[in-house]
Amino acid sequence: IVKAFELVPAVERDLLMGDKARINIECIECCGKHLYVGTNDCFIHHFLLAEVASSKGKPGYLAQKLLHKYLGLKKPVAELRAASALERLIVLCEGLVFLVDMVTLETVPSAGGGGAKIRGVASFCVNENPVNADPFCVEMGVLSSKRRTVQIYMVYEDRVQLVKELTTPEQPCAVSLDGYFLCLALTTQYMILNYNTGASQDLFPYNSEERTPIVKRIGREEFLLAAPGGLGMFANAEGVSQRAPVRWSESVIGAAVCFPYVVALDESFITIHSMLDQQLKQTLSFRDGHILQNFEGKVILASTKAVYVLVPLPLERQIQDLLANHRVEEALILTEGAQRNIPKDKFQNLHKRILQQAGFIQFGQLQFLEAKEHFRKGQLDVRELISLCPLLLPASSSFTRCHPPLHEFADLNHLAQGDQEKVLRCKKFLISYLGEVRSTEVVNGCREDVDTALLKLYAEQDHDSLLDLLASDNACVLADSVPWLEKYHKYFALGLLYHYNGQDSAALQLWIRVADGELQDPTRSDLFEYIVDFLCTSSNVDLVWKYADWALRKDPIVGVHIFTKRHTSKDQPELNPDDVITYLGKHNQALLLYLENLVLEKRVQKEKFHTHLAVLYLERVLSLMSQSPKDEEQLTKARERLQALLRESDLYRVQFLLELLLERATLHGKLEEHDKALHILVHQLRDFPSAEAFCIWASSSRDSAYRQQLFHLLLGVYLDGSPPGQSGDSGELEMAAVDLLNRHGEVFDAVRVLRMLPEGWSLQLLRPFLGRAIRASMHACRTSRIALGLAHSENLQLLHDRLKECKRPVFVSEKKGCHLCHNTFSEPSVVCLPGGVPVHTHCVAQRVRDSPTKRQLTNSSKHT
Repeated sequence: IVKAFELVPAVERDLLMGDKARINIECIECCGKHLYVGTNDCFIHHFLLAEVASSKGKPGYLAQKLLHKYLGLKKPVAELRAASALERLIVLCEGLVFLVDMVTLETVPSAGGGGAKIRGVASFCVNENPVNADPFCVEMGVLSSKRRTVQIYMVYEDRVQLVKELTTPEQPCAVSLDGYFLCLALTTQYMILNYNTGASQDLFPYNSEERTPIVKRIGREEFLLAAPGGLGMFANAEGVSQRAPVRWSESVIGAAVCFPYVVALDESFITIHSMLDQQLKQTLSFRDGHILQNFEGKVILASTKAVYVLVPLPLERQIQDLLANHRVEEALILTEGAQRNIPKDKFQNLHKRILQQAGFIQFGQLQFLEAKEHFRKGQLDVRELISLCPLLLPASSSFTRCHPPLHEFADLNHLAQGDQEKVLRCKKFLISYLGEVRSTEVVNGCREDVDTALLKLYAEQDHDSLLDLLASDNACVLADSVPWLEKYHKYFALGLLYHYNGQDSAALQLWIRVADGELQDPTRSDLFEYIVDFLCTSSNVDLVWKYADWALRKDPIVGVHIFTKRHTSKDQPELNPDDVITYLGKHNQALLLYLENLVLEKRVQKEKFHTHLAVLYLERVLSLMSQSPKDEEQLTKARERLQALLRESDLYRVQFLLELLLERATLHGKLEEHDKALHILVHQLRDFPSAEAFCIWASSSRDSAYRQQLFHLLLGVYLDGSPPGQSGDSGELEMAAVDLLNRHGEVFDAVRVLRMLPEGWSLQLLRPFLGRAIRASMHACRTSRIALGLAHSENLQLLHDRLKECKRPVFVSEKKGCHLCHNTFSEPSVVCLPGGVPVHTHCVAQRVRDSPTKRQLTNSSKHT
């Protein structure tokens, strides 16, 4: 229930009738502060109503009687209507309509004498939306008491004029007029009638003999009607109801609209329903009431003996009462419905505040989705919400809560009454809401407060988004955030905050303490790698030199990434490689990795880096060879790295590196001393696969004849056997020779090999080699025959073309160009191509050299 109105006495019984007990009020009219009362003894009483306020601030009225006048008739005054522009009262008494002066209450005579009167009238109404533009003329609808007609009159200061008369299907008993539209209550139904066009629209049935019909104009082309079943129905000029009906008493005798409420009167009560949600909002006891009218927003009631005013309470007070009772939806409906009655600026401010209050009510009820929507629409200053959590706002914040307050909560503990689960749910909502609004216009001017509060909530709740907040653009207040992050052991996050505020050294010192186990923070298990990446991308070179030593001592393989993964840009200065190599002097493993990065990955073409890397590789091989027992796998890998460098690089100084046999063989290969290299590989190392690999590597960029020469050289080394004074199994060398021939037979000259092989070797051993050699020889023979035949054919064709061309002249001039090189001729000696095309002799010679067996010419006959 809402207290929307207060019932205030306006004219007391004693003031109206004194000691005359039989006088009853029959009708009333109010025009501004002037109240007119018609009584059953044919008097009109004129009162002046003044609004007054009681000592408690409640509204009230003080009535002053100005005049009363007897109309000279016998029956009660049935109806009164004021025409203020004419200073006239339109009076219905004894079926007669006539005009009375509003000041003197004297009957107005007509211009021709005898009074301005209309006879046989049952009821009438004034058009409050007139179609006539004359301001000193009143339009009036009149119901005949004897005929089924409706008449339209124009009322002037001293006369009335009939302008239209329409017939109705039944006897009309009530009427209301708006523009050209008449809303009529007939005997059995309601209808809408357009008196200009004559068009009509039946509405719904109603028995006027059982219940008094009610027809009230409530707005432009809209009417309120009493419908069967105790309903108050709305209908517009088109006969359509655009509002839901209200349910009032079956015995209602009067109704009025004071937006957004419908006021209805029955024998015992006044009921007040909302037009917005059709709910009953207030009930007032009122005995013996029989008149209820709305006069320009002032709702006046009358019993038979007194007059009362139904004073609406301020909408803001009604809304606050609803909010106080946590009736949020009703308060919002009432606020939005009252928009047309409140100035735009005032309404916007009121609406925002109501939305904010509604949001806090639903927040207190843990209805977070609804609360968020109301906060968003009401453009809530989010600090109102943040202030519910003590200490979230930074000490530098100047925020104070709104006055009057938007809610009744001191803080979240007060709201949740100590229930920590509720507190936690509220904080989770606050995190979500602040995260949504922090990048919107809502936080303009208070970004520091919002981001700092969000950081504190993230840290307290161990929220994943803490790092995202600090890694992005933020306005967290450092002084307030540091102790909070330390309290919850969020040291990595604190380092990010230091970095965002330009304090990289403080960030690194903190992270190093965590990585060394001095402080506990499980946020990142890969914190050491993160520190290395941070130094790798840091633009502060001094910081890199300062903290790189710690990283290299902790893990040189990862730590060296500070230097190897560093990219050069205008914001990230380049480190001098010589300075880095000097710095890494005491970190051997890191130095090796750095030199590998320079030489093998970045391809830096400097002799000192290549030589330094080769020396380190050699030292590594020597170190592994001196160990006992030897780690063969590590030794093999070390040698492979050294050999790869020696083969691929041309920048190192060879004389520094002739220390080990395998590597020396590679160096001899670089000097094209292949016999010495193969001697080392075969006789000293007995490493036959390396010997074959050496031949392939040494001939990789040379022609096939060079490769054949190398393989014949290796075969000769195998067949020569072990040199004098050196122990070795000659059978092992012979098997290596057989394997070489069978694996690489296509490289060898078969005839030369057969001459080199000992007489006693079995052909079965050489079967794969011999089979491949015979096939290669036959293929070469057949290919040469084909080439010879093609050459013969080409020669015959050329002879034929020559004979044919000799029979006709060839024209050559300085203006004519060669078909092949497009230059002009400077001498008469030319070659004629098929088709009579002259070309230079040297161009043809070049063409023939380029394609000795086949020439494609551009003539139409395609001759070659």
